[in-house]
Amino acid sequence: MPSTAHAVCRQCRREGAKLFLKGDRCYTAKCAFDRRSYAPGQHGQSTNTKVKEYGTQLREKQKMRRIYNVREKQFRLYYQEAVRRRGVTGENLMMLLEIRLDNAIYRMGFAASRAQSRELVAHGHFTVNGRKVNTRSYQLKPGDVVEVKDSSRSLVPILAAMASSAGSHIPSWLEVDHEKRMGKVLRVPTRDEIDSQVEVTLIVEFYSR
Repeated sequence: MPSTAHAVCRQCRREGAKLFLKGDRCYTAKCAFDRRSYAPGQHGQSTNTKVKEYGTQLREKQKMRRIYNVREKQFRLYYQEAVRRRGVTGENLMMLLEIRLDNAIYRMGFAASRAQSRELVAHGHFTVNGRKVNTRSYQLKPGDVVEVKDSSRSLVPILAAMASSAGSHIPSWLEVDHEKRMGKVLRVPTRDEIDSQVEVTLIVEFYSR
């Protein structure tokens, strides 16, 4: 039975792209995708497989869903909300996923990966505007302040994540003060501020079939 770490790496190989599901490890020589970028399974290295339009759209949708660690039903709800909102559906979808609490905490450098961020949120280590929030999908809005709880300020995973992310790029839609263990949402992110390498138009086409 494959280990959890191995299973995570298989997701990247399945999508044919780095999804950065293991945080900083994905940038090192230990990254399994760099060694075996072909799909898992006995036909993974086949070069004759023709991917149809539907399959291409499906793979892009699965890629985005796995990047943000969102279940299928929830992802569809995000898409439906993106359609209802004014503006470009694909950009709305990415924005809704970016302003999730677990993603914002990862972007702020308080967690080494989105998976770790989800766990930290679920265990109640963060507050939003002074109130404890343990809902990973909590939707942040401009002006919201995210802080590490006083009792969690010395938590090893958080300290390690901050040390690892020191000097790393923080998205311009966020303001972060690691010394105070806090971050603030300045505004809603735009498409060019989101570094997820996903062809979101293919996802819109997938749901528009």
